[in-house]
Amino acid sequence: MVNPREINCKEIFRKAYENRYTWNNEFKGYEGKCIFFVNKNIYEGEFLLGKDFKPNIQKIEDEKIVKSISSQLFEVSIHRVKREFKSIHSDNNFNLVKNSESGIEMSVSGKNQGDKYRVKNDCINMVYRKIHGTIIEIFVEEFLHTGIGALSKKYSSQSIDPDTLKAKSQKLEYEDEFINIGEKNYWLLNSRTIKYLNQNQEEEMQKFVFEDLCLLN
Repeated sequence: MVNPREINCKEIFRKAYENRYTWNNEFKGYEGKCIFFVNKNIYEGEFLLGKDFKPNIQKIEDEKIVKSISSQLFEVSIHRVKREFKSIHSDNNFNLVKNSESGIEMSVSGKNQGDKYRVKNDCINMVYRKIHGTIIEIFVEEFLHTGIGALSKKYSSQSIDPDTLKAKSQKLEYEDEFINIGEKNYWLLNSRTIKYLNQNQEEEMQKFVFEDLCLLN
């Protein structure tokens, strides 16, 4: 185990932050087919995601389904934006909470006071962040190492009430598959499976599939 005095949390977090897979600034978006499986129903359509990351879903009439597919495309794309560490975290300090088999856990003081992260093998495998008045807690079980950055592949996400610190949503279990297309190593979401327990504590599943993917020029 490393001596706690020798652990520079800010530097460890910076390395992991910069090891996340992101798209380069030349990325202009992509299009393809989208298929959504939910409650034994299948919805098929087409989508286009421009460089503004606003998804456009076609050939599906149901607004709720359009919203579900759009939110997944937007959520996955917003995490591919490259933002410099300094511009996001220059006003934050990172303080050691504990060092264990699961990684180095740290709390944030400064601008994002109260946030927490855990880092192992240059990957952020736990996120505890206050976003729009809600705490989002994410645990990552598995990463895809692309050679130019890591992608979360298997993980859970849950909303927590910041006042009571109790869960305010069911835990969502995600499993993502990616495909590499184009000469510039663009890794795009190929499928996403989300499992959760319904009100009767029965497991339900949603699956999003994105096929025939093609980069926009």
